[in-house]
Amino acid sequence: MRILLADDHPLFREGVKPVLEKLDGDLVLVEANDYPTAFTVMHRNHGDFDLALLDLYMPGMDGIDGVSRFRAAFPDVPVIVLSAAEDVHDIQKLLALGASGYITKASSSEVILSAIRLVLSGGLYVPPNLLNKTEITLTLPAAYRHLPLTTRQIQALRELAKGLTNRQIATELGVTEGTVKIHLAQVFKTLKVNNRTEALLMAQKMGLHKTGTAKR
Repeated sequence: MRILLADDHPLFREGVKPVLEKLDGDLVLVEANDYPTAFTVMHRNHGDFDLALLDLYMPGMDGIDGVSRFRAAFPDVPVIVLSAAEDVHDIQKLLALGASGYITKASSSEVILSAIRLVLSGGLYVPPNLLNKTEITLTLPAAYRHLPLTTRQIQALRELAKGLTNRQIATELGVTEGTVKIHLAQVFKTLKVNNRTEALLMAQKMGLHKTGTAKR
């Protein structure tokens, strides 16, 4: 496994290294201390990385713009943004740009590991306390983002993928059971499936059962 760790604080990089080493015994960790160096490292390795961990505010580029340019240059590399800030508006922008996660630097090593594993499995990670403060748009795995599903429909489909009943999904999402039925009816139509079982199998094929769900 090859991971890019880009952060302009050497102490933070040193502190997070032992955490990342728990991911894979054969981990290759490549470091950068600013955006220009991160781009140079990526190009030098032909973008051959499993994950990029980017500090949001590094020298060389504006934070949001830096992530935007990185995603455009290396669209196949999942990006997790690291930051000491908890600005929900920044998170919204970053997820819209295609970031796969946002980890606050105050997070424990266990949380960091769990978040990275979730993203590597195709999921999306945002700290739960921040999810409850904003309407963050969730997206489908990259291969399925062409499907015209709303955030609510994706949420309902994710809960369905876990085997939950309509009543349980309603409880998880904080809506009525009737609303869940409406969401799933549109999901079935979009996925071109005929029943709940086919939708569940399709959702699991998409990997939605492995990812977390935000409550609204």
